[in-house]
Amino acid sequence: MKTFFRPAGRYAGQALVYLLFAAFLGYFASAPKYTHFPPDQALIKLSLAHGAKRVGGCRRFTRAELQEMAPNMRRPLDCPRQRLPVVVEFVIDGKTRYSAAVPPTGLSGDGPSRIYQRFAVSPGKHAIVARLRDSDRSEGFDYETTAEIELAAQQSVAIDFRQEMGGFLFRW
Repeated sequence: MKTFFRPAGRYAGQALVYLLFAAFLGYFASAPKYTHFPPDQALIKLSLAHGAKRVGGCRRFTRAELQEMAPNMRRPLDCPRQRLPVVVEFVIDGKTRYSAAVPPTGLSGDGPSRIYQRFAVSPGKHAIVARLRDSDRSEGFDYETTAEIELAAQQSVAIDFRQEMGGFLFRW
């Protein structure tokens, strides 16, 4: 008789532990309530990864320098790895909401600069100006896009930058 009740008690204890764990998961699956974004707002997301031009320029190797190199190492140009920072300015309705010089990523500073910013705005029409500089010029911007968008509550728009497509892209 002792062997019959001992496994039954273990099974009951194990079932109780599973039941408590399931209740714990069930509670936190639906509570406390979490609002991802206010229901009376719209969202503008600025998200880009762009590599600026390289620091300094490339220089052409001389014939003497090329002869000193091993045949498998010969290349016509010597270009530095490090990139310039990307300067971004983002204006919504005439107010500068984001302005930064974002350094390149990577151990050698040769990766793209990465930006992700979210801006909560009221629903309605908004004038947006996005500017980017990826060269060594000291003033002004290399790319500038102006747009007027209309957003409803809970709607979002993502703004990306693609140099090969002409600059900033607006995606709903």
